[in-house]
This record gives sequence, structure tokens and C-alpha cells, in this order.
Amino acid sequence: MITTHVLDIANGGPAVGVSVILEVRGPDDWRPVGRGVTDAQGRVTTLVEGRRIDPGIYALTFDVGTYQQSRGVSAPFFPEARIVFSVRDPAEHYHVPLVISPFGYSTYRGT
Repeated sequence: MITTHVLDIANGGPAVGVSVILEVRGPDDWRPVGRGVTDAQGRVTTLVEGRRIDPGIYALTFDVGTYQQSRGVSAPFFPEARIVFSVRDPAEHYHVPLVISPFGYSTYRGT
């Protein structure tokens, strides 16, 4: 399972309405395997709902620019945040949070 959530530390809460795309790296290119939008808690739990994930290299791309503009940031410095990570054991839960502000972002492997 792969899940994520987005926290907006400039506003002290979840980032609601952020579009997220999950991709897997193939032999020649990246292939989308899931999409979602953060809910009222800033979470997306349905990226791979009902589908098996395989070991491989995955990427989460967050449309933080559109979110920042909706919060009054006229020219976001980061239009998107992309996190690339490895899935080694598909039986594990991979929770990949994103912490954002208008001029930076951070991530970690959550639980």
C-alpha cells in the first residue's frame, strides 16, 4: 500500500485539495498508476486502492503550486514537489508525507 498526506506548516494544518499523481518507473519511462486529491485531513489513501504494487521505483508528484495560489501565494517558488522512492517489499505500507511552505518542502517515510 502507498499512501501520503500533505501538511502546510505556513498555515499550521493539512493542505486540502492538492492533486497527487503516483508513477512507477518502467524500462523506458514513467507510467502513472494512481491519482488522487488530498482530503480534509490532507490525506490520499486511494492511490493504489484495490491494485497490487510491485517492487520498483515510484514517484509521487504533488501540484503544490496550484494549492499555494489558492492560499494567496501569487508566484509559488515550487510549482510541484516530486518524491522518488523505492518499494522493496510490496507487503509493507509505504506512507510518504510531504510538509510544505511557500519556499520549501520536506518529506520522510512515515507509518
